[in-house]
Amino acid sequence: MPALTTPEAQLLLWAVIGYGLGSIPFGMILARAMGLGNLREIGSGNIGATNVLRTGNRTAAALTLALDGAKGALAVLLARGFAGEDAAQLAGLAALLGHCFPLWLGFRGGKGVATFLGVWLALAWPVGLACCLTWAAAAAATRISSAGALAAAAGSLLWAPLLGFGSTLALAVPLAGLVIWRHRANIARIRAGTEPRIGRK
Repeated sequence: MPALTTPEAQLLLWAVIGYGLGSIPFGMILARAMGLGNLREIGSGNIGATNVLRTGNRTAAALTLALDGAKGALAVLLARGFAGEDAAQLAGLAALLGHCFPLWLGFRGGKGVATFLGVWLALAWPVGLACCLTWAAAAAATRISSAGALAAAAGSLLWAPLLGFGSTLALAVPLAGLVIWRHRANIARIRAGTEPRIGRK
C-alpha cells in the first residue's frame, strides 16, 4: 500500500475528502431541522435548494443554496492548499459526485447546480462568476430554474477557455456533463412545456 505522501495517494485522499464533503445533504438536514418535512415527499423529491423553495421557506432555500455551494468550494480550497492544483480539480469533481450520488442516501442525491457553481468559484472565480450570471440570466428569462442550470453548465465550456482557464477544460467537460445528465428529465419536461416555473410548487 503506498504511503500517503505519494502523489497518487494524495490525489486519492483528496478525492475521498471531496466526495465526503459533497455528500452532506444540507437540504434534507435544514428541512428537518426547520420542521419543513421530508424533502423526498415534497415537489420533485430532490434534496437541492429549488425543491427546498417549494416548501415555501425562502430562508431554508437560500441556506441550502449557500451551503451546497460552499461544500464544493471548500473541497477545492482545502485540496489546493494542502496538495496543489491537480488535487483541487479532482476534489471538486469528487464533491459534485458526492452531492449527486451520496452513499448515505442510497446514491440518490441532488442535481448538483449549487455545488457545481461553488467548485468553479473556488477553482477559477471568473469562470464561476460567469456561470452564476449565465444561470441568473437564463433563469430570469425563462422563469425555469433548470434552464438556468443547463445554460450555466453548457456555458462553462465556453467561459473556461475564453477567460484564460483552458487548463481546466479536462475538468469542465465532466462537470458540465454530469449536471446536464442529471437534468435529463427536466430537459424532457422543458421540451414538453411542463417544467415547473420558479416560485410555483
